[in-house]
Amino acid sequence: MITGKNYIGQQISAQGNKTFKTFNPLLNAENPWKLTEATAEEVEEACNLATEAYKTYSRTSGVQKAKFLRAIAEEIEALGDMLLEVYQSESGLPNGRARGERKRTLGQLRDFADYVEAGDWVDASIDTAQPERHPIPKVDLRKMNIALGPVVVFGASNFPLAFSTAGGDTAAALAAGCPVIVKSHPMHAATGEMVASAVIKAAQQTSMPNGVFSNLNSSGIEVGQQLVLHPNIKAVGFTGSIKGGRALYDLAAQRKEPIPVFAEMGSINPIVLLPNALHNRAENIAKTYANSITLGTGQFCTNPGLILGVKSDGLTRFINTLAQEIIKVEPTCMLHPNIAGAYEAKKANALEQQGVKVLATYPEEVKPNHARQVVTTVEGETFLNNTTLHHEVFGPFSIVVQCEDETQLETVISKLEGQLTGTIISDENEINTKYNIVAALQNRVGRIIFNGVPTGVEVCPSMQHGGPYPATTDSRFTAVGVNSIKRFVRPFSFQSWPNELLPDELKNENPLGILRTVNGKTTNEPMNQ
Repeated sequence: MITGKNYIGQQISAQGNKTFKTFNPLLNAENPWKLTEATAEEVEEACNLATEAYKTYSRTSGVQKAKFLRAIAEEIEALGDMLLEVYQSESGLPNGRARGERKRTLGQLRDFADYVEAGDWVDASIDTAQPERHPIPKVDLRKMNIALGPVVVFGASNFPLAFSTAGGDTAAALAAGCPVIVKSHPMHAATGEMVASAVIKAAQQTSMPNGVFSNLNSSGIEVGQQLVLHPNIKAVGFTGSIKGGRALYDLAAQRKEPIPVFAEMGSINPIVLLPNALHNRAENIAKTYANSITLGTGQFCTNPGLILGVKSDGLTRFINTLAQEIIKVEPTCMLHPNIAGAYEAKKANALEQQGVKVLATYPEEVKPNHARQVVTTVEGETFLNNTTLHHEVFGPFSIVVQCEDETQLETVISKLEGQLTGTIISDENEINTKYNIVAALQNRVGRIIFNGVPTGVEVCPSMQHGGPYPATTDSRFTAVGVNSIKRFVRPFSFQSWPNELLPDELKNENPLGILRTVNGKTTNEPMNQ
């Protein structure tokens, strides 16, 4: 079932002679499959096919796109346990995580299917003509969202299913009417090929145009660069490091026709511990966060890498308990030796910074590619003066900043880079007197959690998974939930068009029965003829 080849539309292709293998971090050994890297000619062919597919796919009805998305979900399910086995062999993640991520992937596809089938997402707006208006007659204007064009999606290392081949970015772009070319992540390319085969089967079953989806292998950066620079590509979806996301963003900006790059990048997800909460339940909070810091070996984009509090007996008790509890957690496997190596390097760099004190680190020997968790602490002034400490250490690492007072706490929050999430731990009504702290945090994050942990992202329309740079390249959008479709569309107006030539979404009779704004009023009723 795993050929190691590329999907160029509906064709399996392996024109190149550059190959690579994926790695099983749990066994510390290469996997058996040999993957063939896409050539420049194959990249060109995939982009040209996507451009041709866009001409018809962008006009495909919401009902037909919904059938396609549901068929993708069904074909992924049909891959059965073999998909989970390959997923585990390429990620080192346990079976429960594999099953959970597959369930999330299927749910995302079906959510988007429901969303585009309902049709309201196009935000149709109609302002009818007023030819008698003086001194200038008013023309008829009708606006709706349309698909941007072919989209390149980069697979994410830490989510081989939910943020990769048929993950959230791909589902959103296909729902919008955009053909997708996936640059498969080299750490889980065999998993990617299996999912790609499911997408292609679904496309054939539902009569989607050839080129609506392609999947390209690459162990380096060349294929990704070619895709982003190709003039037929109109947008990019990326989840990964700040370095990688920023490189793609800069590359896209240098094009003759710049295109948007929707990149989700680094985040340390600050936790603000308010004094009363610490006084009353420091030990329980610490136990909760020992588990959150180590969950998934710290390889979630919402891992709590920064904990902030004002010096007090409560903060001291929290620190002592956190140090005791975190070393009780058995270390687990990271996704790849490269990721484990990067964790060790960034951790060592953080620990070398002046004023950083290690609170606890796992004391025993660990298996290859397993990460020793570490918690540290630093004074508020030291943290403010050393921006190296503000950067993400991807893995089970967290730093507790001990502020002198609430004024310094507010300053620390305001000096942070943009983050995906922030969390406030508060006793009842305590937060009512901390408006400045809440406002400062809101200015730095995309989502604030109250008395919880940031790890875990609910997939629903109200989720905002994005934040100020460098958490994402555009804080106006979410990368999770059906509203992420808005990244891959643009508003388009029809002026003075005959009714019969308009898209169904904008016709007087409203044949789709969708909600529209007509002369300032929201309605799903037909317009008076």
